[in-house]
Amino acid sequence: MNQRIARISSSVTGLAADPAPVLRFSVPLSATCRGARLARLLATEQLRSWGLPFDPARLIVAELAANAVLHGRVPGRSFRLVLAVTRPGTLRIEVTDTRGDRLPVRTPGVGGPLAESGHGLLLVAESADRWGVEEGPMLCKTVWAEIDLDGGC
Repeated sequence: MNQRIARISSSVTGLAADPAPVLRFSVPLSATCRGARLARLLATEQLRSWGLPFDPARLIVAELAANAVLHGRVPGRSFRLVLAVTRPGTLRIEVTDTRGDRLPVRTPGVGGPLAESGHGLLLVAESADRWGVEEGPMLCKTVWAEIDLDGGC
């Protein structure tokens, strides 16, 4: 899979620039472990209702939601999960949190090979066809990943 990362500064969530979504699901969730689990469960059910495969999307949702809770949490504020399918056959997963000052960093070997954490974005990079981060609006950031539903053909 392509491991390209894109960073777009000072822009609103990328769906506006992409083709209009054919299918779209958006939900705010509490920035807690329970909210992260609920993100994965809701994504799985939404994908099932659309007749789309669950994997690797549910792994990506789980990792991005866990990162929003662990690294993007501001007490009393939620994070947002968005799933969108665009006409060219792309599933876009977005997780927006309220810590725009803490952007994901891609550093190989964080914590060493036996570390219990620090490998989530590596899993996202291996599972997604594309992923990146967008800053804004205001104090927020959106980490996104895209999966080509047609296998990239």
